[in-house]
Amino acid sequence: MAFVVIEVLLAALAYSAATRAVWQHHAQGTTYLPVTLWAGAGLVLQLVSLAHLTLSAGAMIIGLGTALSLFAWQAALLLWLFSLKESVGALGLVMYPVAAICAVAGLLVPDPNGAREALDWPIQAHILLSILAYGLLTLGAVQAVVLSLQHSQLRRRPPAGVFATLPPLQTMETLLFRLIGAGFFLLSLAIATGALFIDNLFAQHLAHKTILSIFAWLVFATLLFGRWRYGWRGRLAVRGVLVGYVLLVMAYFGSKLVLELILGEHWS
Repeated sequence: MAFVVIEVLLAALAYSAATRAVWQHHAQGTTYLPVTLWAGAGLVLQLVSLAHLTLSAGAMIIGLGTALSLFAWQAALLLWLFSLKESVGALGLVMYPVAAICAVAGLLVPDPNGAREALDWPIQAHILLSILAYGLLTLGAVQAVVLSLQHSQLRRRPPAGVFATLPPLQTMETLLFRLIGAGFFLLSLAIATGALFIDNLFAQHLAHKTILSIFAWLVFATLLFGRWRYGWRGRLAVRGVLVGYVLLVMAYFGSKLVLELILGEHWS
C-alpha cells in the first residue's frame, strides 16, 4: 500500500508540473516538450497505481474511486496523444489537474463493494468501449468549456494571455465536434454491446444507468444531426455537449455512488 501512495503522489506532482508547463507554453511561449514529458510521467505513474489498485489475485476491482481515476487517466492519455499533432494543448490546464485529483480519489475513496470477479470477454469489450467513449466525451466537455470561455473573452476585449494563443473559434468548434463524433460512435457501440451481452439491462440496479445513458446518447445524436443539417454552433453546441456529458456522469458515477456506497449493490 505504501508503494501505491507514493505512486499516486508522484503522479499528482507530475500532472501539476505538466499544468504549469502548459501555462508557461501558452502565456510565455516556452517549448511544449516539458508538457509532454511531465504529462507522460504522470500517465505512467497513474497507470501503475491503477494496476495495483484494480488487479488483485487475478480479479478486477473497480470501485467508485478507481473508476474516477481510470476515466480521468484515459481522458488525459487521449489528450496527451492528440496534443502531439492537434492544437489541443490548452485543454491540459483543465484535464491534467482533474487527472491529479482523480488519481488521489482512486486511493482515498473507499471501495467496500467493488467488483471482484473474472469477467467474460464480451463484458470486457463493453467496459473498454465505455471507457474509451467516456474519455473522448470528457475531452469534448473540456473543449466545450474552453470554447465557452473563448467566446466570452472575444465579446469583452481582444484576446490576451492564453486565449491569444488558442486556435480560431471555427477550428476549436471543428475539433469539438470531432471529439463528440468519435465519442458518440464509441458510446453507440458500448450501448449496443451492453444490450447484447448484459443480462436484464433494465434490472432495478441497472435501470438508472441504462436510461440516463440512452438519454445522453439522444442528446449527442441530436447535437450531431443539428450540426450536420443546420450548422449548429456557438452557445447551442456548448450547452448540448455539457448537457449530454452531465447525463453520462449521472448515469455512471451518480448511480455507482448510490449503489455501492449507500445501497451496497454493484455493477461494473
